[in-house]
Amino acid sequence: MEWIVIVSVLVMTILCLLRVNVIIAIIAASIVAGLMAGLSLVDSIEMMVSGMGAASNTALSYILLGAFAVAISYTGITTILVNFLIRKLTGKKTMLVLAIAGVACLSQNAVPVHIAFIPILIPPLLKLFDEMRLDRRAVASALTFGLKAPYIMIPAGFGLLFQGIIEEGMIQNGTFITENEVSLAMLIPGSGMIVGLFIAIFITYRKDRDAIPGAGGTESTITTATTESVPFNKQHLFTIIAILGALAVQLVTQNLIAGALTGLVLMFLFFVIPFKKGDKVMTEGIGMMGTIAFVMLVASGYGEVLNETGAVEALVELSSGYLNNNKVLIAFILLLVGLLITMGIGSSFGTIPIIAALYVPICIAAGFSPMATAALIGTAGALGDAGSPASDSTLGPTSGLNADGKHHHIWDTCVPTFLHYNIPLFIFGWIAALIL
Repeated sequence: MEWIVIVSVLVMTILCLLRVNVIIAIIAASIVAGLMAGLSLVDSIEMMVSGMGAASNTALSYILLGAFAVAISYTGITTILVNFLIRKLTGKKTMLVLAIAGVACLSQNAVPVHIAFIPILIPPLLKLFDEMRLDRRAVASALTFGLKAPYIMIPAGFGLLFQGIIEEGMIQNGTFITENEVSLAMLIPGSGMIVGLFIAIFITYRKDRDAIPGAGGTESTITTATTESVPFNKQHLFTIIAILGALAVQLVTQNLIAGALTGLVLMFLFFVIPFKKGDKVMTEGIGMMGTIAFVMLVASGYGEVLNETGAVEALVELSSGYLNNNKVLIAFILLLVGLLITMGIGSSFGTIPIIAALYVPICIAAGFSPMATAALIGTAGALGDAGSPASDSTLGPTSGLNADGKHHHIWDTCVPTFLHYNIPLFIFGWIAALIL
């Protein structure tokens, strides 16, 4: 039973590395997990489909955020940002990549559109990347950093949700901790991602690299946009107000759907977007984010199969049962198990409730402090988000960088981000668990 997680994740990973479509790879991994647990083929599929309902909230959030991002782009405010980057940072590869990382960080809290900004911001810059011979793997690393590091370290926006899930999971399973303690505990693991970002930008992908034609599998008909000068006007001011309104509602309600709807409603009320374009905005939002939303649905179903078959619990028990109170080894094993689980499920937010119920009793028995336990749970949940074929932290960057068919999801996004973020995150999380 304990080998189900390992084997099914390996199946998914190998298929993805062989360039099999990520949705097919996840479905195959789900079926393998079900069959290994003694279920029939039909039962395995039905369990996966029933588990997809758990991610319906996330999928709807992404589609609405996609529509909100499309509405924002209609005003031309994104063009202002693109023009600024082109005007100020042409020829300055390192500064351009760092600026993109900064913009991505804002998408997690200040402008809560998550990955929806990427297909709008990045395609117009692809021609510039090629002219500068900028390694797109560096850009993928910068985008994934911005999508992940803020929610690990900053208790605002998506970070407030992530750290809140950790706090709730620990309290429900017998360990009291405050929001501030969770935030402090996650600063050390999050610092590892900063190290990984600098290694990717300044060392690994510093050299010139020509884009590889057709690297994404097929040549896309999408071309890079030609940007024109757009002066700041009242429509842009109303757009900023809508963004702030969406942020405020999202923070107060802790609901992404409510925040996205608020932003869209304000855009229409201010006549930034004409009512007659409402259908077009939604259609383009679904077109932009629909595939990613569906991948997240299938990944949630895979997580349901692993959870219901008892595979996750068996793996944790096997990993920690014979280690007694050796904190060094227990922390190492728990982080490794977290990496395997999140690589398969593809969602840090979806992984935390599962592992919190399993990890808290082990950490209490081993004598870990509440903050050390929070660091272990948070790091174990975050591990694998970067590098997972089913994660929005990798699907998002690919959606923008492969707009011209020259960027491969697995080899140009997943593998680079796995190496540069999971390794330092693992090390720094391990250290945090031992010193807190």
